[in-house]
Amino acid sequence: MLTLLTSMYIVVRAISRQAEPIRVVVTGAAGQIAYSLLYSIAKGDVFGKEQPIILILLDITPMLPVLDGVVMELQDCALPLLREVIPTDKVEVGFKDIDAAILVGSMPRKEGMERKDLLKANVAIFKTQGAALDKFAKKTVKVLVVGNPANTNCLIASKSAPSIPKENFSCLTRLDHNRACSQVAMRCGVSSNNVKNVIIWGNHSSTQYPDVHHAKVNVGGGEKAAYDAVKDDAWLRGDFISTVQQRGAAVIKARKLSSAMSAAKAICDHMRDIWFGTKEGEFISMGVYAAGNSYGIPEDLIYSFPVQIKNKTWKIVDGLPINDFSRAKMDATATELVEERDTAMDFLSN
Repeated sequence: MLTLLTSMYIVVRAISRQAEPIRVVVTGAAGQIAYSLLYSIAKGDVFGKEQPIILILLDITPMLPVLDGVVMELQDCALPLLREVIPTDKVEVGFKDIDAAILVGSMPRKEGMERKDLLKANVAIFKTQGAALDKFAKKTVKVLVVGNPANTNCLIASKSAPSIPKENFSCLTRLDHNRACSQVAMRCGVSSNNVKNVIIWGNHSSTQYPDVHHAKVNVGGGEKAAYDAVKDDAWLRGDFISTVQQRGAAVIKARKLSSAMSAAKAICDHMRDIWFGTKEGEFISMGVYAAGNSYGIPEDLIYSFPVQIKNKTWKIVDGLPINDFSRAKMDATATELVEERDTAMDFLSN
């Protein structure tokens, strides 16, 4: 009898836990990345197949009619995990008691716009959103910044939310990571899940450094170092790096639109790994706070490192040997990030 009661209690507890939805906000929710992203979140690809979700769609006021159409489509998907969809243009609604924030919306670079002008516009946006996170979100919220310049936008948001741990903020370099995996996989004639431990160092920009010195490729049932599997050092040190660095521009040139489907997939990969952890013996790339890193990167930056994740907490993978080739490229992208940070901090203080 006691065993039966215990079993019933466990079932009731499990049901009650399952019934508690998490609140997830996506900014720029009327845009094309969000349009590719929202369905995957709502059907359980990111936070789990038994985790109910309340989706909050935040965008600027002129986009509210478009958001209404997105809400209708999400309703029409008839997804069992989706408990509620809330469209809004108000940060106090968008960030209220949220568990996860995916900050996709940012000011895009327009023709003739200087990079410093782009930074200035985005400092204002991410200062506001950071302050709103600080005021309205749960202190345990996990914040992913996607909108470019993602690293510096993430830093500004974090600095504007002093009551939320800096470790709760990260920016998206998983798209670059996935691009690098795919390039190596295609070169070796294997599927991308046979490539692991590539690294994106630094900024989500054309100075990023895709590094495969520590990557492994499963070829013919055996695991090889990427350099041994590819057997083309010149490609790995040349066209491979530039292809990954310039891939976003190549997509825009071909589609006349920026990456959306692949960006949404990378966002899902990033957040799912935060929620459920990385595989044993594997690491992925994320832009995270650089404090305490062992690679000589300035500490007050959001910089992409190899990380492992357990219990929703990331840890930079320390102690990887760095050769002179890698050192120069890691430093170059850090220099760009320092310049971006200093420019952004000037705007923030003013």
